[in-house]
Amino acid sequence: MRQLAVAAHRLDRCRTLAEVSELASTLSRDILDAHTVAFCRIEQETCRVVAVSPGDPERDLAKASTYRAEDRPALRRLLRDRASWVAHSPEVAGQLEVGDEIEAEALRVLGHTSGLAAPVIVNESVWGQVYATRGAGQPLFEIDDVATAEVLASLIAGAVARVDLEDQVRHLVSDDPLTGLGNRRVADHAAQTALDGLDETCIVMCDVDGLKRVNDEHGHDAGDDLLRAVADVLRRIQDELPGTTAARLGGDEFCLVTTGLPRSVVSQTVARTLAGYPLPHGAAISWGIASTADAHADSTRTLFRRADAAQYQAKRSRARAAKALERRNAESAVTVDRLITAVVAAVVAAQTGEVTRLCALAGAAAAALGGSTWTVLRYTDGVPAAVARGGTPSDEPGDGQTLTVEHAPWVVQVETTAPRDATDSLTQALQALIDVAIQGAR
Repeated sequence: MRQLAVAAHRLDRCRTLAEVSELASTLSRDILDAHTVAFCRIEQETCRVVAVSPGDPERDLAKASTYRAEDRPALRRLLRDRASWVAHSPEVAGQLEVGDEIEAEALRVLGHTSGLAAPVIVNESVWGQVYATRGAGQPLFEIDDVATAEVLASLIAGAVARVDLEDQVRHLVSDDPLTGLGNRRVADHAAQTALDGLDETCIVMCDVDGLKRVNDEHGHDAGDDLLRAVADVLRRIQDELPGTTAARLGGDEFCLVTTGLPRSVVSQTVARTLAGYPLPHGAAISWGIASTADAHADSTRTLFRRADAAQYQAKRSRARAAKALERRNAESAVTVDRLITAVVAAVVAAQTGEVTRLCALAGAAAAALGGSTWTVLRYTDGVPAAVARGGTPSDEPGDGQTLTVEHAPWVVQVETTAPRDATDSLTQALQALIDVAIQGAR
């Protein structure tokens, strides 16, 4: 109790969030008799270590740590239920439950024996957490330690609320309330600051494809979740590109502002991250990039305008590709229908006998598919030999291809000029037709 009282007085003298963070990690280590304590900030389900107790040999490395609730179930529960947790390394837990398996394994990898985390609740929401560990030779954390950690976290929360008022005002003025990213004001300031320097500056403009469809089909809550998912992807890009600012400009428009990084590095990182983290409900991101290395930009407006033009070009290209795919799929369906109609009529009209019906099938299929030749073969002693051929090989070079289907011992080969992306559906249809033709001949 005396230690907690002293902690309250010392925290009351802090004037900045940095002072609170450093003091919180030091006090927590002493009061909890911990090996190491990390004081963490949690924003948009992302936990970032902001201070580590002195004496930790990996202090600088630990302060750079960032992880997400989607990867740490214990953190997700802490955010959802505002609940503290305890975990123990499997090697020392003995008869005790190890707790969350991921946290227990993390302790084992670090060489620590026991860990706990208590939420720092500011203004009725989880602002951060106090994370403490113990090492070999120290007792495992127990329920009394959790209670002490929660009292200490409450004292720290009071100090944070007092000194963090300026930061809260900044959030209200500068942050997008839905996604937690910076707003247009932040993006403009970051771009102007970068442009005033001598390093290469890149603007990446992003637009969400499919937001209206998601809103219409799944409701606006799903649309909001989609925008938050976009923000999470941009944060991943921001984490990989030091000095980058991610912002939501409004609606479904987002941007990234980078400085000191080549356009090629930025483009590769954006493309790789977008490919690795697809959006829900089939939505996607169209993006375009502009760089001061491409051409002189006398203002941020010019740079944003060039990036926006590149983004719209990418969006139009994506739309054209989608329409072309839809058209090809429709054409493929029509081609399959034409193939089935022509072959069924030819086989029905043919005389009985397998060879006669297969020749009728092959000839009708080649004609329906725009091919010039067809062949019917039969396996004899494991070797295919031509039984009948038809059509005249074309002298004109083209992109024709051969479809091959079998119904032992028969093989039918049909030339076609149909699109290559229709090959699978046409082959499946032709396979069904040869099966029917053979069965009807017997």
